[in-house]
Order: sequence, then C-alpha cells, then structure tokens
Amino acid sequence: MAREVPTDRFDVVIVGGGVMGSSVAYHLKRDPNFTGSVAVVERDPTYARASSALSASSIRQQFSTPLNIHLSRYGIGFLRQARDLLGVDLGLKEPGYLFLASKAGEAVLRANHAVQRGEHCSVELLEPPALAARFPWISTDGVTLASHGTANEGWFDGPALMQGFRRKARELGAQYIADEVMELASNAVTVRSGRRIEAGTVVLAAGPWSGQVAAMAGLALPVEPRRRSVFVLDVRQSPGLTPLTIDPSGVWFRPEGRFYLAGTTPADGNDPPEPPLEVQHAEWDDMVWPVLAERVPAFEAAKVVNSWAGYYEYNTFDQNGIVGRHPESESLIFATGFSGHGIQQSPAVGRAVAELIVHGSYRTIDLSPFGYERISAGRPIRELNVV
Repeated sequence: MAREVPTDRFDVVIVGGGVMGSSVAYHLKRDPNFTGSVAVVERDPTYARASSALSASSIRQQFSTPLNIHLSRYGIGFLRQARDLLGVDLGLKEPGYLFLASKAGEAVLRANHAVQRGEHCSVELLEPPALAARFPWISTDGVTLASHGTANEGWFDGPALMQGFRRKARELGAQYIADEVMELASNAVTVRSGRRIEAGTVVLAAGPWSGQVAAMAGLALPVEPRRRSVFVLDVRQSPGLTPLTIDPSGVWFRPEGRFYLAGTTPADGNDPPEPPLEVQHAEWDDMVWPVLAERVPAFEAAKVVNSWAGYYEYNTFDQNGIVGRHPESESLIFATGFSGHGIQQSPAVGRAVAELIVHGSYRTIDLSPFGYERISAGRPIRELNVV
C-alpha cells in the first residue's frame, strides 16, 4: 500500500525564514485585516549560512533607482522604531555613506546625484578640496568627485533585525517549520520529512537559493548565491569620523565599534555562483589592503583580526529585487533577488508583500516595477550603485 503523506494547510506558506521571509510573516500577522494562518519553512533554524546573519548590515539612500531609494527611506524609519515595534535595540548608527569617483566615474556619480536630489535625499557633492576639509584623514589622490549622504544612512545590527522579525512573528501566531523544501508548487510545498503543506499563497523568499527552489516548479528565476568576504580590521589610531566609504576601485570600509569592516567585489572571473562559503584571503592581500593603505594613511598598519564570508542573493538579470506575483500563477509570490540590499529593504518589502496578499495591491510603496514580468519581457531596471 502507498504510504500516507501527512498534509497540513495554511493560508500563507513562506519559503525561507531569514530577514525577508520573517518580515513578510511579521507584517502579515500584525495586519488587522489578516486573520489567516502563516507557516514559515526554514531549513536551518541556526541561520549559520543565512545571508541575514552574515550581512555587513548597512542602509543608504544613494541609489540610482528611485524605487530603491523609496524602499530604504521606509527602512530607515522602521529601524529607528525597532525598539517599539520589535522590542530590539539595533544599535543604529547614521554617519552616512561616502562614494568616491575617479574621472571615469564622475558622470555616473553626477547622474545618480540628480536622481537622489530629485527624490529629496540629503546628499551633497564634494570636490577634492572640500572632501579633504570635511574628512582630513582621506587621501584625495585619483578622486575627482565625492558624494556624501548627510542623513538617513548608516549601519545597524542585521542579525538582531532578523531575529526581531522572527520572534515577533511567532508571538503573533506565525508557525516556523524547521524543514527543507524539496518540491514547490503554486499551492503547496513538500518538505524533506515527507509532509505536504498546502497553501492559499506561497511566498518564495529563499534568499540566495531562491533560483534553485523556483527550479523545483520548473520556473526560471535569475537568482543565485555569490560569495562576499568581509574583513575585520584593527588599526593603531582611528582616523576620526568615518562614513561608510566606497573607493573608486569598489573597496569599501566602515567602523564597527573600535574596529573597522572592509571588503570588495571579487575580481572578474572570480565570482562564480555558489562557491564554498570560505573567506577569500587573497582579496585582502591583493585588492583591499593596497587600496586602504593608499586611501587612508591611518590604515597602512591595519591588521586583520577576524573575517567571514556570506552570500549575496544575486539577481543576474539587473541586480534589483524581484517582488510580486508570478504572471501565470496568482498564488505564487516572489520576494528575492535583492543583490546585497535585502536586509535594508526587508521592512518595506515585507510590508508590501503583506499588503499584496491581504489587500490585493500595494498600498505603501508600489513595487510593481520590480515584478517578474520585466524578466520575461527582457526589460531590466539597472541599479548602477551596487556595492
């Protein structure tokens, strides 16, 4: 006789319990118009490999795409209220972002600035003399122009945000299931333990593995894991007030308590999908330290005291989030592909997806431009400021 497969049913099943999936669960359960049941399927409740737990956890307004600006503007407001909303202190710091451009990148920086000013961002352009006066610790060699965010940008405790969403969602009645999705359909998932979990709506928020999960249903989703290494630095003497700074080379750094974090985008040819989650120490030796030592003289004697690697959920199509219903299946919703911006955009996206489920449309921020349809139609929305 055929073995009977245990079956459960929930109004909403969310695949992935990281910051994005937990934000969706939280926003659903706190919406007074939603009275249904929510299950969150997470294969690793320790979150040891979760992007949310391994993120450098920063937030900015300096994007080239207006919709990304709107998402992060909502996000910074939410982070400031996290103690009241989630009962968690995120240690939010707001010293801003500082983008440096060479002559080759000046035109793009000016174009991005025009977009940001059009969206009423607090951002200023600094010529080299003004840059040196504002931040005396920086070398302006090779810098033609800088863009400095004077408000609404900084960094925070990303793992605490994820756990805050998760804890509050559970308190509000969401059920977390520690299991791995093995089969995906628009109205059900089957997990490794053999349970079939039926759903009125399935939300795919599996982070870097969203493309692999979508393939279970025969769907092409251009999202894959891309490794990023983060180095923790100790320096003999702090250079002073330091925003999160992005060098023209792509190397970035920011303070973290008495230490500093730094990293870069891997070199061309060294950014394959889902490589081992191991720190690329050669990036420090060959790419990061030489730039830091030249850009910030105080970093010349920097010492790496720790490091880690995490995955971006990288959207190979246009490096922007993929959010909304699948055009051929109203019951399947995407919330993935944020390419390193997910943790800062999770409050806004979680609310938007909840609104889509409960009310049938977006109400706070219209995320329809980030819908799956642009992929099938071959219409990318390019984000030029990917860090």
